[in-house]
This record gives sequence, structure tokens and C-alpha cells, in this order.
Amino acid sequence: MTHDARHPSEGTKPVRPSHAVVRAARRLADAGVEAPRAEAEQLAAYVLGVPRGRLALVNGFDPAQLGRFDALVARRADREPLQHLTGVAGFRHLELAVGPGVFVPRPETELLAGWGVARGGRVPAPLVVDLCSGSGAIALAVAQELPAAWVMAVERSPEALRWLRRNAADRAAAGDRPIEVVAADVTDPELLADLTGRVDVLLCNPPYVPRSVVVPPEVAGHDPDEAVFGGADGLAVIRPVVRRAAELLRPGGVLGIEHDDTHGSAVPELLAADGRFEAVEEHRDLTGRPRFATASRRSDGARPDPGPAWQTGSS
Repeated sequence: MTHDARHPSEGTKPVRPSHAVVRAARRLADAGVEAPRAEAEQLAAYVLGVPRGRLALVNGFDPAQLGRFDALVARRADREPLQHLTGVAGFRHLELAVGPGVFVPRPETELLAGWGVARGGRVPAPLVVDLCSGSGAIALAVAQELPAAWVMAVERSPEALRWLRRNAADRAAAGDRPIEVVAADVTDPELLADLTGRVDVLLCNPPYVPRSVVVPPEVAGHDPDEAVFGGADGLAVIRPVVRRAAELLRPGGVLGIEHDDTHGSAVPELLAADGRFEAVEEHRDLTGRPRFATASRRSDGARPDPGPAWQTGSS
């Protein structure tokens, strides 16, 4: 006798994960989820309490577990973010607590964090500032990978700050270098005034989506609006960040700003036009889209020479 895996009766054998995952993946695909099989497997592993790679070794779902799995799949089919369902988001070597009220860190931002780690590693004890920190993904990744660094994470949203402080406490308890959390608005012209001219690496993943852009349901319905949209052209936060970064960075200090894929020219042009930066470079993500711009603080304060002020690079 074959039992319907969606409605197992008491006393039936555990439902094999592979069967439940196939059915769930079909439902997620019909709902428009981009990676239905992978996400179905992640939800199955979460419910069963095993790594995703060990699903095939598990006996199966008991009725209670299957009911929980089906409920989570239904919520994902309604386009609730996977990370809200599991309560965690992976970022480089970290697992961060996330949920309503905080922007879920994206894989492409790992490239900016990695660039910051590489540049910070050139300084014996770097001062690293992460603006628009959100969950703390960039700041905590830098603190873990550069234990000699002094890392500051700046965030203004009270809801996001709760997640940031929770993640900071969790990582400190796990043995990572503690970070300093600062509640502040990154557009404040006096931001971190006591650090003027002292910062070695400044990183920022600001709200940068132009207001007219239609975003996926996971973003529109769950990520905080103020963490997504950056004004009409997406540059409303980036402009003051560029100005403030020029004041906070020491001569030779470096800046990295993530941006919308339509800003591949706009953000480097802002950096070049400021006049206090050199070595302006645009970086692409793994799909080839413009993703973040970097620059170095000039030491002489002079305007760049006429001609191309920045170059396109790769991450």
C-alpha cells in the first residue's frame, strides 16, 4: 500500500526526504521561486536537523516533521524569504540571525566584504567601519577574518540594531573579535567625528534601489523599505556617504560601496568628481553585473588629472 506523503497516517513508515523534496520543489517552482530544489532541500534539512548534504542518510520525516515541513514550504511558496523561515542567513563563514525588521544579506555582498578583508589585511591593526550595517554581515565577517582589526558597525534602524547587536553578541561569545555597534545615521555630516582622518577601510552596503524599480516579492513584502530604496535615482544615501568617507579616511585609506547594477558608471563618477579619491575602480559580481565601486583616499587633496578617472575591474 502506498501512502500519500502529504497525509501520512499514524503508524506508517517515515516519509523519505527525497519524495518530500520532489513534491516541495514542484510547488516552489510553480510559485516562481528561483532555486526550488535547493530551497526545498534546505527546508528539509532544517526540519530534520541535519546538514543538507546528509539528507539521503536520514530515515525520513515522521508525521509531525512532515507537517512542519509542508507548512514551511507553503510559506515559502507565498514568497516569504527562506532566511526568515530558518531564522539564519549564511554569509561568508558566518551564520547570522535574521528576521522581520532587518535586510537579509545577499551572496553578492560577500564580494565587497572579501575586498575589505583583503585590503584591511595590508594594515597591521586596521580601523574598519561598516556603514548601513543591518544584520552586521560585513562588520562581523571582517572581525572574524581579521582578528587584529578594530571594527565599527553603524546602523540607524532600531529594528535592525536589535538584530545587529544580537549577532555581534553571538559572534563575540563564539570567540570572534568583538565589534563596536554605533546607532547613527550615515547621512549625518558629523558622523563619527572623532574618527576623522583615521579610518583605514570604510565599507558600505547602503539602500540603493531606485524607487521606480519593481523588486521581487521577498524584498517588497519583507525587507525593510528604508534598507532597499535609495531615493528616486538610488543614490540618495550614496552621495553623502561618499562625502563623509572622504573625511573619515586617512590618506591612503580605502572605500568600497555596493550599488545597483544600473550604477556601474554613476558611483565611480561620484567618487572621481569628489576630487579626494584616486584609484577609482568598478567591480562586477559573479554574474558579470556592476556591483561595487572602490577608491583610495588621496594624500594631496589635489584634483585628478584630466582623462579617464576610473577603470572597470573585476571582483
